[in-house]
Amino acid sequence: MFADSKSASYRGRIAPSPTGFLHLGHARTFWIATQRAAEHGGQLILRNEDLDSQRCRPEFVQAMFEDLRWLGIEWTEGPDVSGPFGPYSQSERRVHYLKAWKKLRDRGLIYPCTCSRKDVALSASAPNDMDDEPVYPGTCRPTVVDGAAPKGVNWRFRVHDGEEVSFADLHLGPQRMVAGRDFGDFIIWRRDDVPAYQLAVVVDDGAMQIAEVVRGADLLKSTARQILLFRALGLATPQYYHCDLVRDDAGVRLAKRHDALSIRKLRELGWSAEEVRGSVAT
Repeated sequence: MFADSKSASYRGRIAPSPTGFLHLGHARTFWIATQRAAEHGGQLILRNEDLDSQRCRPEFVQAMFEDLRWLGIEWTEGPDVSGPFGPYSQSERRVHYLKAWKKLRDRGLIYPCTCSRKDVALSASAPNDMDDEPVYPGTCRPTVVDGAAPKGVNWRFRVHDGEEVSFADLHLGPQRMVAGRDFGDFIIWRRDDVPAYQLAVVVDDGAMQIAEVVRGADLLKSTARQILLFRALGLATPQYYHCDLVRDDAGVRLAKRHDALSIRKLRELGWSAEEVRGSVAT
């Protein structure tokens, strides 16, 4: 039984961001998502997470479609095939994010913050976690929340220090995190008037009735944050399957700067789709 009671069947999703070419880490995550959707006889949705207008490019969007289909991945809904829960590109979904921002603001759950990344990083309480952001020290926490529009400052979701967030990961098992210790107040809207990742994915997963989210283990803390947002917005929380990360020979987590391990580069080198899938099999 899936968390989303509105969906009559399994609905999974793959959600690449077209800021570069997809790499082997994406191949593993998206292939697992494809397999799980097939195992459950469900649907797989492709969402184009293109909110970063400075880094997202049309050529990367086209390469994304081509590389995924070459890998053997097909989707039933997406930017190129439409569907009942579109649009499927985040750059076209601002009205949905703004509605959620207003709801959180009206309930006093978010507040404006003028702290820069450097300010937070220099905080004495900030941990040295390379896969996650520093714990925000609460510098801008207000007693009264005000603001007619999100533009011009960051907006943070206020967590309750000491609140435990637990969930059963379908791959890694039981997870437990504590707000204020493992993560702090987090940004849901950026000062450049763009919704942050945490808010956008929650709004979209809720609106698209996603039953299960498959993604990398580096996003475990983001899952705890997003569970709080699902609750605050009154949305059903999906189940989660966090994949083991693909690392290079030095043990470093793959990123899009690893062009040598991009799917496109491996295609150019003569790799078959079966060889790529086999290299990331778990």
